Amino acid sequence: MRFMFIVKSSHPAEPTPALMEAMHALAQREIQAGRMLDDGGLAPVAAGCVVALDKGEMRVIDGPFVEAKEMIGGYAIFDLPGRDEALASAREFMQLHKDFMPGWDGTCEVRAIAGSMTKGG
Repeated sequence: MRFMFIVKSSHPAEPTPALMEAMHALAQREIQAGRMLDDGGLAPVAAGCVVALDKGEMRVIDGPFVEAKEMIGGYAIFDLPGRDEALASAREFMQLHKDFMPGWDGTCEVRAIAGSMTKGG
């Protein structure tokens, strides 16, 4: 099964060098094991935009987004045997934030990628 991990936080903060090093080591381990298929951090919201469709009208909204309460900071895509392994991996990732970036609050949303549950991975 493929899973997308989506990291969100209401505290936009640059990761500490120690956290970046720990995340890089974890990513390298997971890539070499064939479990992590892709990952990446996202640029600040000020550099982004939103294409919105509201009541049949389309508009483009340039960042930063004042109304945003949480921002997506990054993502990763994994190929794992199932939900239990995905949760264990997400917990390990969030533990790095707890250990190397005290005071940071955020979430790691774990979502199965549609179709991967029936294709066998």
